[in-house]
Amino acid sequence: MILFPEGKPTHRETFEEYRAAGGYQAVERNPDPETILKQIAGSGLRGRGGAGFPVGRKWGITRETPVHPRYLVCNAGEDEPGSFKDRALIEHRPHLVLEGMVLAARAIEAEQAYLYLNETYQDCRDRFTQALGEAESAGYIGLLKVTIQRAPTVYVAGEDSATLEVIEGREPKPRQKPPYPATAGLFGNPTVVNNVETLANVGPIVRNGADWFRKLGTPDSPGTMLFCLGAEMNRPGAYELPIGTPLRHLFEDLGGGLKGGAKLKGFLPGGPSCGFLSPAFLDIPLDPDSCRKAGTTLGCGVMRFYGEGQCMVEEAAGLAAFFARESCGQCPACRMETSMLAMTLDRVQQGKGDAGLFDQCRMVLDFNRGKGYCALINMPGPPVMSAIQLFRSDFDHHLQYGRCPGSPA
Repeated sequence: MILFPEGKPTHRETFEEYRAAGGYQAVERNPDPETILKQIAGSGLRGRGGAGFPVGRKWGITRETPVHPRYLVCNAGEDEPGSFKDRALIEHRPHLVLEGMVLAARAIEAEQAYLYLNETYQDCRDRFTQALGEAESAGYIGLLKVTIQRAPTVYVAGEDSATLEVIEGREPKPRQKPPYPATAGLFGNPTVVNNVETLANVGPIVRNGADWFRKLGTPDSPGTMLFCLGAEMNRPGAYELPIGTPLRHLFEDLGGGLKGGAKLKGFLPGGPSCGFLSPAFLDIPLDPDSCRKAGTTLGCGVMRFYGEGQCMVEEAAGLAAFFARESCGQCPACRMETSMLAMTLDRVQQGKGDAGLFDQCRMVLDFNRGKGYCALINMPGPPVMSAIQLFRSDFDHHLQYGRCPGSPA
């Protein structure tokens, strides 16, 4: 387990320490692209950015596309609210990330790689620049050209195709798909886009083998994952755990429960776009399949817990307002849906309307599902509708009184 207390690593690994622990051994072996691809595909590694797409399959699609040049993008935009694990990895273990980039580029035969880095992460930029210089001097980078690209701090800028738009010098707006980046990405050429945590797994897998990686996790989602706990916890931080670990272990044993001993009311296990769950699901295994069966998603592992006394209307309205604000606006359906949801929940907060507003929310979501260029159009639905279902008394109180339960008249 790796613990980054409050997102601030207690120790920053040096180049010498990384090499002493086996770092860059996989690069030194000079494996051919097929060998690397076989190891990654055999390991069952899935993307850690939220979608969970099999990494070996994505790389294979790019390899099978007979077009050159090809590109690699390490997505460190990290604008998911509450996420800081990519920042912690680059600050704490930049060579682990860099070695993964080198091997990934070799697997797809790319000669250009980009670190697409959140523009506020100056410390990450400094750490990665230093690591890149050290690795180049030691001969580990070879002919690969690695460039740092500043990523704007808007939510949609982290979407795979929006990252390509930024690198090409345009606004961070997702592209219509298909085609997908794996076959037609940067400058129209095959491009692999993986997030930081995904690429941080590549070096150890190539070094130790696919079977080694599969010793942890579940058969369908092998390995470990970093989970972020926020400031509402007694021990916030990023915790590395085997996929499939019971959530209760993370919440109680590692996170120490909610501050002030507050009783748990509900939680979001995968960031702002997943469905709320009740405390009855506290023993759910932290893996994509278990979360899906429970009616939610694991996402990129950003956990948010809510205590008794918190008004879930306020939380749902805040999430709806977030997606309305972060929509890039190029898809009319998304622009209208997100703003309509935000306005509807604002009316509920003020006690203006009746329970018919909830049916209106569902109708808007059902009508627009899948009509945008990216997934943002689908994101407000799960948290809003699950909040209405699980915490209906909070919503009814707002409709009747125009204020949160427990607040003075």
